Amino acid sequence: MSSLSRELVFLILQFLDEEKFKKTVHKLEQESGFFFNMKYFEDQVQAGEWEEVEKYLSGFTKVEDNRYSMKIFFEIRKQKYLEALDRLDRAKAVEILVRDLKVFASFNEDLFKEITQLLTLDNFRQNEQLSKYGDTKSARNIMLVELKKLIEANPLFRDKLAFPAFKASRLRTLINQSLNWQHQLCKNPRPNPDIKTLFTDHTCASSNGTRGPPPANNPLTGPVPKPGVFPPLGGHGPFQPVVSPSPSAIAGWMSSANLSIPHAAVAGAPPGLVQAPNSAAFLKHPRAPPGGPGMDYLTADSEHLIKRFRSGQPDEVSFSGSSHPSNIYSPDDLPKTVIRNLNQGSNVMSMDFHPQQQTVLLVGTNVGDISIWEVGSRERLALKTFKVWDISSCSMPFQTTLVKDATISVNRCVWGPDGSILGVAFSKHIVQIYTYNPAGELRQHLEIDAHIGGVNDIAFAHPNKQLCIVTCGDDKTIKVWDAVAGRRQYTFEGHEAPVYSVCPHYKENIQFIFSTAIDGKIKAWLYDSLGSRVDYDAPGLWCTTMAYSADGTRLFSCGTSKDGESHLVEWNESEGAIKRTYSGFRKRSLGVVQFDTTRNRFLAAGDEFQIKFWDMDNTNTLTYTDGDGGLPASPRLRFNREGSLLAVTTSDNGIKVLANGDGQRMLRMLETRVFDGARGFSEAGNVKPAIAGSLGPIPNVSASVSPIFERTDRTQQSMSLGNMATVECSRVADVKPRILDTGDKVKSWKFPDTADSSQLKTLKLPDPLTASKVVRLLYTNSGLAVLALATNAVHKLWKWPRNERNPSGKSSASSVPQLWQPTNGALMSNDTNDVKTTEDPVSCIALSKNDSYVMSASGGKVSLFNMMTFKVMTTFMPPPPAATYLAFHPQDNNIIAIGMEDSTIQIYNVRVDEVKTKLKGHQKRISGLAFSQSFNILVSSGADAQLCVWSMDGWEKKKSRPVQAPPGHPSPLVGDTRVQFHNNQSHLLVVHESQISIYDAQLECSRSWYPRDTLSAAISSAIYSCDGMMIITGFCDGAVGLFDADSLSLRCRIAPTAYLSSSVSSNITFPVVIAAHPSDPNQFALGMSDGAVHVIEPSDAETKWGGSTPQDNGVLPSIPSSSALNSQPSETPSR
Repeated sequence: MSSLSRELVFLILQFLDEEKFKKTVHKLEQESGFFFNMKYFEDQVQAGEWEEVEKYLSGFTKVEDNRYSMKIFFEIRKQKYLEALDRLDRAKAVEILVRDLKVFASFNEDLFKEITQLLTLDNFRQNEQLSKYGDTKSARNIMLVELKKLIEANPLFRDKLAFPAFKASRLRTLINQSLNWQHQLCKNPRPNPDIKTLFTDHTCASSNGTRGPPPANNPLTGPVPKPGVFPPLGGHGPFQPVVSPSPSAIAGWMSSANLSIPHAAVAGAPPGLVQAPNSAAFLKHPRAPPGGPGMDYLTADSEHLIKRFRSGQPDEVSFSGSSHPSNIYSPDDLPKTVIRNLNQGSNVMSMDFHPQQQTVLLVGTNVGDISIWEVGSRERLALKTFKVWDISSCSMPFQTTLVKDATISVNRCVWGPDGSILGVAFSKHIVQIYTYNPAGELRQHLEIDAHIGGVNDIAFAHPNKQLCIVTCGDDKTIKVWDAVAGRRQYTFEGHEAPVYSVCPHYKENIQFIFSTAIDGKIKAWLYDSLGSRVDYDAPGLWCTTMAYSADGTRLFSCGTSKDGESHLVEWNESEGAIKRTYSGFRKRSLGVVQFDTTRNRFLAAGDEFQIKFWDMDNTNTLTYTDGDGGLPASPRLRFNREGSLLAVTTSDNGIKVLANGDGQRMLRMLETRVFDGARGFSEAGNVKPAIAGSLGPIPNVSASVSPIFERTDRTQQSMSLGNMATVECSRVADVKPRILDTGDKVKSWKFPDTADSSQLKTLKLPDPLTASKVVRLLYTNSGLAVLALATNAVHKLWKWPRNERNPSGKSSASSVPQLWQPTNGALMSNDTNDVKTTEDPVSCIALSKNDSYVMSASGGKVSLFNMMTFKVMTTFMPPPPAATYLAFHPQDNNIIAIGMEDSTIQIYNVRVDEVKTKLKGHQKRISGLAFSQSFNILVSSGADAQLCVWSMDGWEKKKSRPVQAPPGHPSPLVGDTRVQFHNNQSHLLVVHESQISIYDAQLECSRSWYPRDTLSAAISSAIYSCDGMMIITGFCDGAVGLFDADSLSLRCRIAPTAYLSSSVSSNITFPVVIAAHPSDPNQFALGMSDGAVHVIEPSDAETKWGGSTPQDNGVLPSIPSSSALNSQPSETPSR
């Protein structure tokens, strides 16, 4: 159908709507497939008119068209099925299952089976994933939100969701104009013609031969409208063909301009009217609307550039060595000296230096944390562990993904152009935007459910002088979002593989975005809806990132192929061709090589356990550094804006900061100024000004308050390092001394010894069942529930409901949970038929990653329970010997390591019900098991206080060692010993009643802490916090100690009186077991000897446990082990 015919359909739709032919309107919408009426669709869904819903959809898409369409139909049919089950109409539910849902079985058989199993439940809400299902109305509304997102993302609905903008009664106006024209052609026009039909052309009957005036009124529209401009024709189709332009008109990608952009992730604000010396020719493969001129879609700026090129102005400059002025920098200016070691605690995935505060570093990790470090003082200014801010506003696919697997990683974190805002892209669906003020405070700003799957990159840009967020993801799209309100402005589709990176930029006032996908395709986009302007292949055809030099004149890309071949190249923008390929990479790189640029002169890339440097004008390697060792095969790296500092990731989950001479002087000066400032100021310092950021003024930073000393590196604009020495003396008073820091850290150290309930939040979980000592305690991986196992073999599950006080439904000490049971009132109890009654059996428990199943034993058979129904799925391993510890294999949930009462470890395959092998190395029962995927080992501990390391490849024993006894303690030690790997998978927490210790994978002890002074009772339990920064330790007198995970210094002591009632605390009641919340590092739960479970958090006033330097608060130091003292007498080995 031609574009004019298509527009005629829209005119008819408008006419029918104005004449109130509602059913006909929607029928024509469906049959033509030109306009999808979202409002009508919503009304039909909310009314439950499922047949009409699918019939209307069928005019636009079919189930099998694409994954979006399949998901749309599945959600609708699933809702219809659940409503039938909710009405207890089993016959209808079976009919829907067979007729409507079975088509999806061929795509996901497991899902279809799970849906079918809902028929067997008394109430489908017993299914964990459907436990939050409310009434029909709310369920339809929730589904509608998801459907709208899927429809908007579906390419088949592109250009069909918005009705074209034109004036009311347009068809009437056109008919009236036609009649008016016909009347003008009449030989004998009458003043007031009587028009009775539209079926034939109008003519006036003969009169006296005079020509009358045009009609002032007619039956259709009244007064004749003034001539108007018709809307442009064409461009309405869902797919737009590529038009190959004349080579003489468009020669390449884009021109060069003298711009200043610190990193590729930030396209700086347009400088206004830039008069660049070069011509632009960058639309190599433009797309034009059918039926329209080839260049009609260009903006005024880009059209001007094309005209300049056509006129043949001889101002194009090629990229040659002579085109770049000689540089004053030498290789000695490269940062190669290690000056700082920062212990992040988990694998660093992304880093970015603040654009103005040269020593402030943003870090994102593989467990979803973000940190902000002050490199000068080695101080962590902020730490945010991952959590979804508003789960109710997130899409159902994201919620379902989190339920199945709660683990999430940071893919990219980046500062905004002026450092007042930062963005974080996560490995599942969302991006989070924070505002940041110079005091180091982070505030939640936006949370956007941006992509289906992972969000692979995020950047900031300034199209139309408005700050925007650019994201790309696994769903093969690039999206642009308003940075103030989070509204989506553009969606760019055209990649055929997940989009790996984006690089916003501008030239001569033209804003554009480069994107790369994992099939090696490079595309370029203007901020319009007309498709990609460029389609090129990146070297290596896999993961590639692009970046401009700091002045914006030179474009580089770095990528690695699937075979490990790495490519660092410079592009000739005017031709869209590779200009220079840099050599020096390992033939087979281990991982995707990362790179960065600095000073408009140097390139750096992480390869072969080193950082390699190049001069931009020379393809051979300039120099390299190994950062004193300890780097991973392909380290990540990031320069600060001045190029004086280089942050590099390490293999032990840390960061090394390398510096050149300027960087070393800057950090030394900051250290001196902090030291001098700490002794006191004699004159007023720098007063905090009101800071205007990208999003407007930052709250809580005011010049009207009393002067507050502030560290220069947090508040000042960037300054050149060349003249730093000359201003050092005059700016000493700018520095805020640590002793005057008024942030969280001082607050949280008000009560290092917490003895009163007002100093924390505590909640005793409600329990009407018989109390029995809690011996095992877990949070579910989602953080929505707590599971306890008592000595009477009964499990108890507490779930937190969503309400106004707790909208996320996450566990909290401020909201009371419900002791959850299935509707049939069944208890989840372990088999105890073969248990000896003379003593308490040893219990063990393990939870699947998706929280659907729990494996447990209490001296009898091992039982596998369904967490939704509490039903026993199967039992195995009847005693003797009894199972005493359970651990799932990290790579295969069907493989379980089972510690036994007879001191063996059995590697058991659940699927085939077979013991693969038995490991022998202990003398007493097994009391702890921990896997390290990084080292491919299993570490075991026993009641013999022995540690053993086993290879996961062949299960042979690699090493064993007894736990070192404290000074003056009888040796050798005996008694239950527990083990847990840190998030970094290399450091091992060893817990014995006599100590907590940190070991490495080679079983070398680096540090130990022994009970003494105010914490002198035996240790009952200990566990890492979820961020790996603390060790939460319980004692047999009821006290709880919170220790720094690195130094084992005591951060806070919680007395029993702070969380136990006076009647209980007078008795010997203590935490037998401790559970750490999976996403909140400051929340933990205690399983008590009297059968109670307590959830504990810091008070609202404190926000976290400790945070200042422990020695400043009179806390107890830890004791390094002898091996640690021998190797590093003055400093604890870095983790």
